[in-house]
Amino acid sequence: MDANAWDERYAATELVWSVTPNEFVAAELAALPPGRAVDLAAGEGRNAIWLAGLGWEVTAVDFSRVALDKGRRLAGDADVTWVCADATTWEADSAYDLAVLAYLQLAAEGRRAAVRRAFAALRPGGTFLLVAHDTTNLTEGTGGPQDASVLMTAEDVLDDLRGEALDVVRAGRVERRVASADGSPLTAFDALVRVVRRSYSQ
Repeated sequence: MDANAWDERYAATELVWSVTPNEFVAAELAALPPGRAVDLAAGEGRNAIWLAGLGWEVTAVDFSRVALDKGRRLAGDADVTWVCADATTWEADSAYDLAVLAYLQLAAEGRRAAVRRAFAALRPGGTFLLVAHDTTNLTEGTGGPQDASVLMTAEDVLDDLRGEALDVVRAGRVERRVASADGSPLTAFDALVRVVRRSYSQ
């Protein structure tokens, strides 16, 4: 989907995503000391707004102006800068302590570009976190995109970062509980990658 298609999707409903942060973003990042963060492909800004509430200075980047306008309204006076740009071509103006990519839906080439842009934005010691629909969710899980080309594994993402100086904190498949239409519990599978950019002295 291009920016126009996402604009139409965001305009069609009050909120496409929830107002609360993704559960894995919250679990992985709640204990980090606040600094400067970038949320790439931020959508309506749920993770960016949550980070700002913890004291982070956040830049939220998305190519959908409709999504960013909705996020800006939701954020109120939260410390979020809203930037309309493509995650695959965005360039950081300075170094960040944290880069987040949550549920990016791009084929391999675009995903790799966005992942490397996000990582390149980090200062040494900065954290990169990606959460996305896992490839196995298509056959073993529930919900999510049904196009295999926009799904990924943690190994795919680490391969995207091949050659970079980093330490892996966590990389693998995680389970996310979702409810069916009748309320019964179902399981979705996500890929989660958390790495830290090594300092140049290491």
